[in-house]
Amino acid sequence: MENKTSKYFKYAIGEIILVVIGILIALSINNWNEARKSQVFEEEILTQVQANLIKDKLSLEDISLNFKKAITSSNKILESAWSQQDKDSLQFWLANVIMFDRFQPLTNAYEVLKSKGLDQIKNKELRFLLGSYYDDQVYHAIKSIGDVEETFKNDWIPIMRAEVLDMKFKTYVILRDIKLFSEESMARNILRINRDNFNGGKIRIDNTIKTIDEIQDIITKELN
Repeated sequence: MENKTSKYFKYAIGEIILVVIGILIALSINNWNEARKSQVFEEEILTQVQANLIKDKLSLEDISLNFKKAITSSNKILESAWSQQDKDSLQFWLANVIMFDRFQPLTNAYEVLKSKGLDQIKNKELRFLLGSYYDDQVYHAIKSIGDVEETFKNDWIPIMRAEVLDMKFKTYVILRDIKLFSEESMARNILRINRDNFNGGKIRIDNTIKTIDEIQDIITKELN
């Protein structure tokens, strides 16, 4: 009886060990599968974020260039000696100034990532930069770009209704009388204020583009 009991006890322990080993193997396989799924998701979402950021950067670069033209043209108008060539150029300078842009970032990939949890991204610096871009810098860039549109609506539209003979958006603006800008006037004051808006907006946009470049560099390294 003692011999049988001993054999049974050893057999039971062996069965328990086999069950534990089986459970550990199953857990290991499950953890590996989950890790693999997480890695696949991270690669896919980073690829989508990268594609979104490429389009955002192109849009912001166009707006930054337009703001630069507006600043340059504002300075030309304010500092002009009003030669005949300057008078002829005024319509094109004004077209660079009396305009606005709009920016709507592509956030679909980031929204998917947030719904799954930002901790899906292993790189801490990348997580921080993504949050900084989408939850902070984009908002301020949109606000700065919108300030220029508000100036267009509130300040330039009333002047254009009274003083503009013909115009094509971002192409030319023909005035009834160039004295509106060649002499001190409310229009020149608006021009000065608007120039500051363009300048502040350009700085904000360029900083946002810089963040996009930093994110893109890290994503490229992560995907490689």
